[in-house]
Amino acid sequence: MAKFRVPKRVKEFADHFLKENFSLYIVGGAVRDYYLKIETSDYDFATDALPQEVQKMFKRVIPTGIKHGTVTVLFKGDAYEVTTFRIDGNYEDLRHPSSITFVRSLEEDLKRRDFTINALAVEASTGRLIDLHEGIKDLNKKIIRAIGEPLQRFNEDALRIMRGCRLVAQLEFTLEEETLRAMSQLAGNLKEVSGERLRAELFKILESRRPSLGLYALNACGALEVILPELKAGEGVEQKGFHHEDVMCHNFSTCDAAPQGKPLVRLAALLHDIGKTSTKEVRANGEITFHNHELRGEALSLEIMERLKCSNEEKERVSNLIRNHMFNYTAEWSDGAVRRFINRVGLENLDDLFDLRLADQKAIHGQANNENILALMGRIEDVLKESSALNVKDLAINGNDLADLGIPRGPVMGIILNELLESVLDDPTQNEPKRLSTIAHNLYTTRIALYHQRELPKQS
Repeated sequence: MAKFRVPKRVKEFADHFLKENFSLYIVGGAVRDYYLKIETSDYDFATDALPQEVQKMFKRVIPTGIKHGTVTVLFKGDAYEVTTFRIDGNYEDLRHPSSITFVRSLEEDLKRRDFTINALAVEASTGRLIDLHEGIKDLNKKIIRAIGEPLQRFNEDALRIMRGCRLVAQLEFTLEEETLRAMSQLAGNLKEVSGERLRAELFKILESRRPSLGLYALNACGALEVILPELKAGEGVEQKGFHHEDVMCHNFSTCDAAPQGKPLVRLAALLHDIGKTSTKEVRANGEITFHNHELRGEALSLEIMERLKCSNEEKERVSNLIRNHMFNYTAEWSDGAVRRFINRVGLENLDDLFDLRLADQKAIHGQANNENILALMGRIEDVLKESSALNVKDLAINGNDLADLGIPRGPVMGIILNELLESVLDDPTQNEPKRLSTIAHNLYTTRIALYHQRELPKQS
């Protein structure tokens, strides 16, 4: 096996450890990726020096995780994360060791890691490879195999189950049989893992070239049912028509077809049809319908993203795409209909929605026909040239102007602003202060009169 080509700056960094009679090793993903011919400049280091000893060696050291033996050394413009060799105590919460013990043995440190391909180490001063768990052999075989006893590894840290599936997607490897068996036995432990950690691993799967590899791995080991039961529920739910896959597999395929550089579009693609499972109806003639599945899917996606601790922006963008993915443009749409479509989806979300539609088509037909979308894009471009108002903020008058007319702030004002927008979406020439003020005044007085009329007691 060829030596690891250690960059000059890293060798200079290692020299400081050698001068103090300590060793320094490059460990983890950087070594794995090097032997897979994947470029990386992100190095993690392990050493027999204690954190305090590392701090004495360098002028600028940040105690980023000193409790667990990790410090970040600022060296010649680079930041290097260095962790002291350690062994872990008992794992009491299925995620974190109850204690750690610093040791001077690289062998002991590598034994506590998750998978063989992540337990490779390189002597930072020479490039000599240390492979104590046949990680290179597994790299060549393209398999993900747990170190030592798989059940013990996954009992220690349940997130390793999801991490294994993530590596399947990222590296396009397969799970070794005994490792898969252990993951399947302990998949239920993922219930104890925080939503933030699950989200981080899921997004790494979504950012890989073929997310479906990791998603099928999650399904194979039973993890999908634990973390995304709404998605798992689509397995075996047939769709007929143009569809050749069940709901779950179609969601996987649509996710693959969505742009790799847009993880939120991929998340929307993964979840876009999850509402079909609970809205499926089979009519007397055998026709299958999924009426309003996009609305049910939106509600379910919000529940999922809440569990995964997604940000409010992520929830809004993904749920919006799912809610609107069933749009059906025809040449008969009026300009007002086009403006309402832009208003409903949001100008900033249109490209993402079109990406989702094309991915959906590709998953169904094997290729996407973008003629309809190109036609709609042309209509949108024309409308944008002539229209000045597509949302309430674009109106020629605002809440302050309505208040000057005597309209109270609150729900009534919001209703009137939306009514004004409807008028402008139908006819952009209405977006003129005097005209909108007249419409607003008439709307307000009419609505208030009707409201009071409803509230008056009936005459006997």
